[in-house]
Amino acid sequence: QVRLVESGGGLVQAGGSLRLSCTASGGIYRINAMGWYRQAPGKQRELVAAIPSGGNTNYADSVKGRVTISRDNAKNTVYLQMNRLKPEDTAVYYCNIDTKDWAGRSFDNWGQGTQVTVSS
Repeated sequence: QVRLVESGGGLVQAGGSLRLSCTASGGIYRINAMGWYRQAPGKQRELVAAIPSGGNTNYADSVKGRVTISRDNAKNTVYLQMNRLKPEDTAVYYCNIDTKDWAGRSFDNWGQGTQVTVSS
């Protein structure tokens, strides 16, 4: 059973920065893609950034140039560095990690969500 633990959310003023972390543990043979999504009140969950096991990262247009996704494979951890935050970045942020277990089964795992609130 894969467990994801997120941290790093909070309240910040517009223009500030936050760094989110998400660590996966339990029954993992391999980690494939890792990503961050967010969901604002009354809106659908949307992709913020994704980083595959190999290849290029991709970002939502709304965060390009302000957000950087990175991963530490040795720690099974994905990070989201967010700079120049705006009030419209306010949302619950969820990490998403695709894993394979030793039997070759694939799992799409979600974190519990961490609140990011940007005040104007």
